[in-house]
Amino acid sequence: MSTMDRRSGQERRTAERFKLTLDVQWESMTGRRTGTLSDISSKGCFILSAGQVHDGEIVKIFLPFSDGTSIPLLGEVRNYVSEIGFAMRFMDLTGPQTDFLESFAAMHRQI
Repeated sequence: MSTMDRRSGQERRTAERFKLTLDVQWESMTGRRTGTLSDISSKGCFILSAGQVHDGEIVKIFLPFSDGTSIPLLGEVRNYVSEIGFAMRFMDLTGPQTDFLESFAAMHRQI
């Protein structure tokens, strides 16, 4: 599913995003916070959180596994909406991280 950029009218997403509700932690230069992952694709995600970030800021999110561990993923904030959350585009992913994201997104496609 893609949307138009409300600022430019141009298509922004290159990968289909899937809705979900998953509590996650994320980290910026100001510390670690909690949020709710509201959609994800193999390219990026949206995190609902009152924590403040800035467009272009680098953040790390931690996607939880069922065994209590998590996988850290680095990304760039692409669109921050005050008091709502932010969209981020994943960056510098390793092969295993890319494989994990593709599987994770596919799993939520089937739900």
